[in-house]
Formats: sequence, C-alpha cells, structure tokens
Amino acid sequence: MLTKMVAWFLFAGLSCSIYSFIRPPLPAGRAKLRTIIIDPGHGGIDPGTHGLISKEKDVTLEIGLKLGEAIQKEMPGVKVLYTRTTDLLPGNLDNIHESLRVRAETANKAKGDLFISIHCDATPQPAGGWYAKRVIGHKSVYKYTGRGSHRKKRWVKEPIYEAYWVKNTRIGASTYIWAADRSGSKSSFIGEKNVDGQDSDFEASQDSSFMPDMNSPEARMQAELYEKKFFDNSFLLASMVQEQFKNNGRIDLGVLQRTWAGIWVLQATGMPSILIETGYLTNKEEEEYLNSDKGQADIVQEIVDALKQYKDSIEGAHSELSNTPAGS
Repeated sequence: MLTKMVAWFLFAGLSCSIYSFIRPPLPAGRAKLRTIIIDPGHGGIDPGTHGLISKEKDVTLEIGLKLGEAIQKEMPGVKVLYTRTTDLLPGNLDNIHESLRVRAETANKAKGDLFISIHCDATPQPAGGWYAKRVIGHKSVYKYTGRGSHRKKRWVKEPIYEAYWVKNTRIGASTYIWAADRSGSKSSFIGEKNVDGQDSDFEASQDSSFMPDMNSPEARMQAELYEKKFFDNSFLLASMVQEQFKNNGRIDLGVLQRTWAGIWVLQATGMPSILIETGYLTNKEEEEYLNSDKGQADIVQEIVDALKQYKDSIEGAHSELSNTPAGS
C-alpha cells in the first residue's frame, strides 16, 4: 500500500511539472482600461472615400478628436493617445502602407489597452446617386438586315429607353473586429507591445526582471491565449457600440469579422481592437449627418457610452486574463 501511495505522489508530481511546463503562467487580477488609442482613418495623401461634400480623412479626424476629448472628460483616469491629430499620415509619411505600420507601432509602444479606429463607409456606386436607363416601349424602324444576297430592308422593333435617377440609399453603421478563424495572426504582435519588464498589476511573486522570449513555445502559447481573450473583448465592445447605435435610431449593420487581409491595424495591434464604420458618405443625408455637429456629437456619445459599459464589464468581474500580456 505504501509503495502504491509513493508511486501515486510521484506520478502526480510529475504530471504537475509537465503541465506547468506546457502551460505558461497567467497573470492574476482584472483587466483594466487605462490607455485608449484613437486612430482617425486615412489622412494626408490618403483621402479615403469621397462623398458629395466631404472626404473620409476629414470626417474621421473630426470625430476622432472629439471622441478623445469626450473620453477624457467623462472617463477620468483613462489616458487617450492618437495616431494622428492633423491632416497628415501617421509619422508624417507619404507612404500609405508604411503609415499603417506606424499606427500599430504607436499603439503597441504606448502599451495601449484598447485600439479604436474611426472610418466612414461607401458603396461601389457614385455618391448621392446615378442615372440608369430602362425600357419603356418599342418603336418600328425601317432598316437593312442580313448580309450579302440576304441583305434586305424591313421593319424592325427597337426599344425606347428612359433615363431615371437612382438614389444611393445605403446607410448604417458597422464595427469590424479581427476574425477569430485567423488564429495566430494577431498573437505574433502581442509580444511587441511589451519588452521592458513585468507590469505592476501582476502578482508580486513573479520575477519583475523577466524578459519573455517570444520565440519560445511557452511565450507563443501564452500569446495565443491572449489573442483569444482579445477577440472576446473586441467582440464585447463592438457589440456594445452597435447596440448604442441601434438604441439611438441608427441602422445597425452588425459586428463584422474581416476574414481576408485588409484591416492591418486590427491584426497588428497587441490589444483588443475595433474599427468603426460610422456611416456612409455615399448617402447624401447620412453624409450631411456625419459632417454635422449633431451627428458627430451623437456618434461620439454613443461610443463613449459603450466604452463606459465595456470598462465596467471588464473591470467589474474577475478575469483569468488581463488586457496586458506577461512581460508588460
């Protein structure tokens, strides 16, 4: 019996040792919302989409700056940083692709807890509307048909067309998050966010001089765990934003997942991240709304209300993972 007990304890100890090796340690405590990165889309040589009276880069900058001001006013203790505050690409660059890298690097180096990118949507059709034509009848025309010896003059019917105006009616707001099925694509950027020691919120028992090796299996596994948590939090906030839009009479186009390359800033930011399409500049009335003081104030307040709800949700309940990866 004693031999069996010794064998059991040896097996249990070995199992715990193996588990602790393959499962990286997780931080204790709650996720906290301390730093928000606001990313007004486009800028400078990159105008984004066009409406009848405005360009996307200008609308996103106005909304982004107003959003930051509202967060600082209504959410004391939350720090706000911007990827741009003027009509220039981030980093004062003249290369659109390079500026996307700067946007993500700005967020990661600032150790942001949340990344919000502001954009406007558009349809493939012209802003405002376009002219189309339709058949309203037929007329008989005397003309030659056939070729060579078969060529004859005869009566044929031809359609009568009428031009009519087609209004661009597409409206509504949507929020994008990075797709859950692209596992690993975001986790590779999580380690870039923090390279200078442990965060003060972690358990005191953890070595504050620990420097994670992001090439190790343990660090990669932990990054993937954070990616899953970041997806959950991104979806949570995106759903709250859309619910606020819906409650205030906007058309809710839902939370969308980008399953193909294109939204680099959502992939390359090591934190929960969302991209808000605030409305369609190609719809005349919605463009006017997005450019108006009232429209921008509505959108800002709706996002801030969602942020307050999100902050209460992640900070008010214990979570296995915090928003900050180990090594931060």
